[in-house]
Amino acid sequence: MKYSWKNSATQIVLAISAGLFLASCGGETKTETAEEVKKPNIIYILADDMGYADIGAYGQDKIETPNLDAMAKSGIKFLNHYTGSTVCAPSRSALLTGLHTGHTPIRGNKEYQPEGQQAMPDSVFTIGKMMQDAGYITGTFGKWGLGFVGTTGDPLNQGMDYFYGYNCQRQAHRYYPDYLWENDKKVILDGNGWQHKQTYAQDVIHEKTLAFIDENKDKPFFMYVPLVAPHAELATPDTATVNKYRKRYGSEKPYIGKTGADYGDDLVIGMYQSQEYPRATYATMVETIDRYVGEIMAKLEENGLAENTIIMFASDNGPHREGGNDPDFFDSNNGFRGYKRDLYDGGIRTAFMVKWPGKIKAGAQTDHVSAFWDLLPTLADIIDYENLPSVDGVSFLPTLLGESTQPQHDFLYWEFVEQGGKQAVRKGDWKGVKLKVRDNKNAPLELYNLKNDPGETNNVADQHPEMVQELENLIQSSHTTNPIFPLFKNEGEEDKDLFLVK
Repeated sequence: MKYSWKNSATQIVLAISAGLFLASCGGETKTETAEEVKKPNIIYILADDMGYADIGAYGQDKIETPNLDAMAKSGIKFLNHYTGSTVCAPSRSALLTGLHTGHTPIRGNKEYQPEGQQAMPDSVFTIGKMMQDAGYITGTFGKWGLGFVGTTGDPLNQGMDYFYGYNCQRQAHRYYPDYLWENDKKVILDGNGWQHKQTYAQDVIHEKTLAFIDENKDKPFFMYVPLVAPHAELATPDTATVNKYRKRYGSEKPYIGKTGADYGDDLVIGMYQSQEYPRATYATMVETIDRYVGEIMAKLEENGLAENTIIMFASDNGPHREGGNDPDFFDSNNGFRGYKRDLYDGGIRTAFMVKWPGKIKAGAQTDHVSAFWDLLPTLADIIDYENLPSVDGVSFLPTLLGESTQPQHDFLYWEFVEQGGKQAVRKGDWKGVKLKVRDNKNAPLELYNLKNDPGETNNVADQHPEMVQELENLIQSSHTTNPIFPLFKNEGEEDKDLFLVK
């Protein structure tokens, strides 16, 4: 089922105030009109492969995240927020289009050589296009993964005025790449060349993020900041913080990469470097993200923008286990079952926090069930955008404002084309998961009650046949054919040419 956008009583009214007062001389009446309230700036920060509980505010006790913890205390914390998918590209596609993975055009990590992923069609409506249409300056900083430079999926063709970072998510497996992209131009990074580790790309991207705030402080702006960290490879130049965690954690088992993992003549870009201290390095990468968030907030304060800027923070999927990372050591998924590439909650539930001074009550938290595809209608609600097409999302603006008028999803749906094909649906406290559906559309549905069993350990399908059938019906009605990313065997092969991006 799709949700059509409708205006609600919860829309923020940007009003022009006027005051009539008696002049001090002659008893004349004057009219004084205040300057129109400026549209709020919006910054959406997306970590890559960070677990639900990798932040102190969500229970982490092995990694220091003071800035993110402060953000949670000054804003609202969502406890039931879900990602678009369980891997990078489809999760971002759902985020930017307001469509779940049964409808969004990019449903997997389909790569092209020598660089780039399947391109987002130019016909799709995105957050970037909406914000541009509403008069915002738009910028993206980090990892894109939705179409190579010059294709329809290029960020410049998807509503972004400026892009700096990795266009290709395979290239983003390396923190010391030969180059990054600034719009459609390659920027060579000093001293790297796939041979050496001199310039840490994520730091360079962060510098551009801060510069964008300086350069656009007098205009309403929207910033999409899809960080690379803490995705593997595990790498950081911050040896002081690594040493802090080394002392704290004690001895570690090193991660030894295969031939091509390490920088030099044999390097294979898509692999992950060896890492002597994987736990300490991962913790440092998360702490670095926290520092970036703190510096973004400080930059807003410096420019007098903090009171009129909304900041959002989430992760694109559950924690990874590549490159030596050990999410179980950190309890990164908070006891939820699964990791990245799973449709159990450990793979798709994320921490999500929003700070909006003067609008969001400090220290709030909510159990409202929401997902990435809700961001588009929420932003439309915030900026009073009236031309939104039909989407799968539901605005959570009432929740941000502490109102009691929050509409609820009938259900949430996911599909994942890798590992034999997977589907999942959540309706209320009920969660259904199907595995290996590519060769068997009628694969059995696992049924869990998240209220009684948040770890999805007890399959109660045999005890609730009516609920199983209801969720099966929702799964069947939510999937639409996309031959570029077929979920079922031989699905839509005769129509494949219609979906190819020219």
